[in-house]
This record gives sequence, structure tokens and C-alpha cells, in this order.
Amino acid sequence: MFKLALGNICTFNFNGKKENMAVNTAIIGLGIMGRRMLEHMRYHKSYNPNILWYPDPDACALALSQAPGSTIAHNAETAIANADLVYLACTPITRKEYSLAAAAVGKAILLEKPLGIDINESVHLVDQLNQSGVPAAVNFTQASGIALNAVSSAISKGHLGEVVGIDIVITYANWPREWQKAADWLRFRVEGGMTREVISHFLFFAERILGPLHLVWSRPSYPLDKALCETQMLARLETKGGCPVTVMASVGGAQPDRQELTVKGSKISRRISEFYHETSSTGGEFLPVASPPKDSRSVAFKTQLDELLLCLDRKPNRLATPKEALRVQCLIEHMLLGKS
Repeated sequence: MFKLALGNICTFNFNGKKENMAVNTAIIGLGIMGRRMLEHMRYHKSYNPNILWYPDPDACALALSQAPGSTIAHNAETAIANADLVYLACTPITRKEYSLAAAAVGKAILLEKPLGIDINESVHLVDQLNQSGVPAAVNFTQASGIALNAVSSAISKGHLGEVVGIDIVITYANWPREWQKAADWLRFRVEGGMTREVISHFLFFAERILGPLHLVWSRPSYPLDKALCETQMLARLETKGGCPVTVMASVGGAQPDRQELTVKGSKISRRISEFYHETSSTGGEFLPVASPPKDSRSVAFKTQLDELLLCLDRKPNRLATPKEALRVQCLIEHMLLGKS
């Protein structure tokens, strides 16, 4: 067992021996998200993503080409055993197994969302993580982002006036999108779909702004092939006080991708597009709030990883907790079932 006392560089205590070193990190899952995290952890001086595992040899070779100093483990268990932090970018169905294996040997955990696809299994996972006491967080990328914090601050200062609702609009020409096609599971109903992969991010954002939501009604549309995931999602959610969150998502047609969340205020509305770009409106055209960074994704990863250091040191942080992720998963899975 180790003790973390993190600053810019981490101090570990292995059986009383203290050394200054970066956080040895195992990455399990080397698809697009795993490789993105590998890239950005390599840029961050406080992380050492030195051990990797994935059953696909081509993905492993691609990961090693971008991180030649890392090692491919023989199996997931070996990767976990040789790390201090385990990042899980594997498919949703396997995340519980690897999370519990890591928690059982005292490893800190960062999970991709969703926690899983079975609500009861995820309830058990969150309970076990709580009992284990290991630092654990879920990688909702907007949790520590500039946009969420800017909107939250504007609301608390009364700049938006009364918040009267949130609209979530997502449209894609194709699903999975071109850059996602290597992750074939994303097109199947059992684990994939845009509701789990994308709408979940915006529902997390909405709950951070408005508080807990409950599902009023939802209407998913599915292809004739019952194995494939949804092509449309219409839904209404509300807070306890009745403030609405409206979801409209669809796939199909010649169009650019569109991913928007609009927080509607009685004075000013704020819109987040493509996760990072923030605009505002007083009733006219939405105009930029500030100039976005040249590389918004890199800034977002850096901020998440900075917040993860706080989580590992058991300090207050802005990352999504497993409990928050479970709330979002419950909403998502019930939306996919449909409710009238």
C-alpha cells in the first residue's frame, strides 16, 4: 500500500521509503480515448504512463509508437499491479471488473464514463469503491473545464438572471463519427450509442448547474436491426422545482456535427458548443464570451490532470465523483428504455 502526498511532483511512501517521482499510471484500453490520455499524460510532468494493456495488438503498437518508453503488460492484472493510478478507457462492460481489481490492491482509479451499462452493477461498483477508500474519479471532461466554471460563476453572481432551463442539441451525419469507427462497439445497442457517449457529458453539466434531475419522458428511435444503437433521442428532464432540461439528438443527413448545451437565463443565455466554446446572448445572436485557446483539448486535459492530482491527495477537486457518474448513468439508461 502506498501513501500519496502530491504537489507538482508526487511523493510516494512505499514501506517507509520516500522518493520524489511522477505518478506511475497504467492505462487499460488503448482506443482513441486511451491514446489521447497517454499523449497528454506524457506532456504532464506529474504523470508517468509507463505501463499499458489492451487485447488488440495493432492498438498496442500504435500506442507504443507515440510512447516508446512505455511497456505493454502481459495482462490487465500485471498492469494494475505495477501502477499507482489505473486509468480505465476499456469498454463499459469491463470497467467494473478492472475497477474492483484495482481497488482491491489499493490503487487509485480514473474511469471513463459510463461506469457501466447495468445500473445494479454500477450501484455495487460505487458502493465497493466507497468502502475501499481509494481515490476514484470519472473522466467527465467538462468537470474542471473553463466553460462549466464560468457559467456557474455567472449564475451565482446573478448575471444570467433566473435560469429557466437548459437545451441540449446534438446532431451527427453518422454514428460513430469518422474518428470513432475503430471502436466498433460504439454502433451497437448493448454498450454504445450517442446517448451514453455524448449526452451523458451534457447531463453531467446540467446537474452541476441545476442540481439533481429526474426523467419526465423520453423517446428513443432505433433502426430495424435490433443490434444497433439509437439514431434519435428526444427527452425532457426536470429538477425537483420543475426547471426543464430538453434533449434533442439525431443521426443522419448531410450536415456538420453539432454539440450544444444552452443555459437559458432571463437576462442572458450562455451556450457551450463542441464542449469548449462559450458564447452568450441577450436575445440576439450568440457571441463569443472570450477567445478560445488555440488547443482547447490540450487545455482541458491539462486541467483535468491537475484536478486529478488533488483527488489523489484527497483534497477538494472538481472532478466527477463515482456517485455523480452513477446518477448520470441512471438517467441515461432510463432514457434509452423510453418513458411516456
